[in-house]
Parts: sequence; C-alpha cells; structure tokens
Amino acid sequence: MKPRHFLAFSLILLMPVMAYAGAAQKPIIDGYMAAAKAENAAFSGFSADRGKAFFLAKHDASPETPSCTTCHTADPTKAGQTRAGKDVAPMAVSKTPDRFTDAEKVEKWFTRNCQSVIGRACTAQEKGDFITFMASL
Repeated sequence: MKPRHFLAFSLILLMPVMAYAGAAQKPIIDGYMAAAKAENAAFSGFSADRGKAFFLAKHDASPETPSCTTCHTADPTKAGQTRAGKDVAPMAVSKTPDRFTDAEKVEKWFTRNCQSVIGRACTAQEKGDFITFMASL
C-alpha cells in the first residue's frame, strides 16, 4: 500500500473515534457555548489551542498554584496530585471519559480552581476552550 493511501485509509478508520471524542461532554459544551455568546456577541466558537494555552499558562494569582499544571501536570493524559497529596485522575477525556459530564461537578471545580489559580471566575469561553482541549486528547 502506498504511503498516501495508507494515510487516507488510517484517517477513515479513525474518523468514528475522532467524532466520538467529547461526545459525552457535548451538553456541557453547549451550555458554555450559549453563555459565551451571551458574554460576547463576537464569540465564534471554542478553541482547543486556546484551551491548551490557558491550561499551560502561568498566572500571578497564587504562588502556591501558579497554573493548572501545578496539580494536573503538564501532560493531561497523566494523573496529577493536589498540594495536599490527593491523587487527581487525568484531565484528558480519552483517559477519564466521564470527565466534564456532570454540570454540577464541572461548575464546582471550575469555581474552586479558577479562583485559586487565576484569582477570578473563569469566563464561559475559557471553560469551553479548556474542555474542548481536554476532549481533544
């Protein structure tokens, strides 16, 4: 099989997997989509790239938790650990499929973590970008 045919064949086989990634998170994403549009009329959609940048960014709000990676590691497919020593399951949806599927739980953790890491509530766009990034892994 020629390399380009192999690539095309591989992509066809992966399409159902790629389409499935994040399907369970769709209701949460849809909620943030509506909220993001209400916050910003120019909003045009979520971005995994912005979500990744947000996840990896260093913030000045707290020296103890300067970024999401402080507890979650720089690799969202790996388990993390809180400063208190509690294990945290991987953030990547591919590793923890039920991640970002319970709206109440999602809001609880965004409320707590956004405040401690960035010193304010996250916007709907930041939340949607973040989940879009995690669902892309």
